Amino acid sequence: MIRRFLAAAAAAALLSVAPATAAHAADNPDQRGPAPTLAALDASRGPYAVSQTSVPALVSGFGGGTVYYPTTTADGTFGAVAISPGFTATWSSIAWLGPRIASHGFVVIGIETNTLYDQPAQRGDELLAALSYLTTQSSVRSRVDASRLAVAGHSMGGGGTLEAAKDRPSLRAAVPLAPWDTDKSWTDIRVPTLIVGGESDTIAPVASHAIPFYNTIPASSEKAYLELNNASHFFPQTVNTLTGRLAVAWLKRFVDNDTRYDQFICPGPTGSSVSDYRNTCPLS
Repeated sequence: MIRRFLAAAAAAALLSVAPATAAHAADNPDQRGPAPTLAALDASRGPYAVSQTSVPALVSGFGGGTVYYPTTTADGTFGAVAISPGFTATWSSIAWLGPRIASHGFVVIGIETNTLYDQPAQRGDELLAALSYLTTQSSVRSRVDASRLAVAGHSMGGGGTLEAAKDRPSLRAAVPLAPWDTDKSWTDIRVPTLIVGGESDTIAPVASHAIPFYNTIPASSEKAYLELNNASHFFPQTVNTLTGRLAVAWLKRFVDNDTRYDQFICPGPTGSSVSDYRNTCPLS
């Protein structure tokens, strides 16, 4: 089995420089950042400057990875997201998601799995182990609000996202991308879940994966399904603006309880890039 070993030393690389403003609202202590706009969500970086640090491979429960975090300490703590790559893939395959999500006011840990061949249930356990590490042992643990956590992932990492959401209903949000899993029924998920699928996916066809996953999640849990027009299984492995927009909006809405992002979820995106969009709007 192959494990990717990462250096333990922190890399203080600055990934963006724009300052954040209007961080908190009086009626929502979890709100972070300025009022959102479509242009801001579609940009490669949000309002927060971001740095990153490496996680050693010999941590407990997962194979190391990279943490991205807002550099400011003026806004208090942030919600956190653990993200898993897919079968035989490493974090580098979807690494664009790390700084993009972090720049909107999250601490993000992009994980390496224990082996490249780990199945969805194993990846779910690894996502939860990464969140535990992030909140209790990492060098940025003081920046994380341990009560506001989320998971995401691609392919079997997307299946792992669903597995983690099933196992830990206290999670605030889940974002499976082109999810693959042998389990087709998720009636016990209580976590708000955004599923993004590719219309032309032949590895995890939406008709036998993403759509039945979405359909079996109870509407009371809050859910949305975005299907990208003519997209393959590998759409998350290059920058995808619509995926980035919806993922950030979903995380802001449910991890930060920020209703300013409802406008991007309900009624949701339209246009030539979208082949299907379903949701439980209006959001409660």
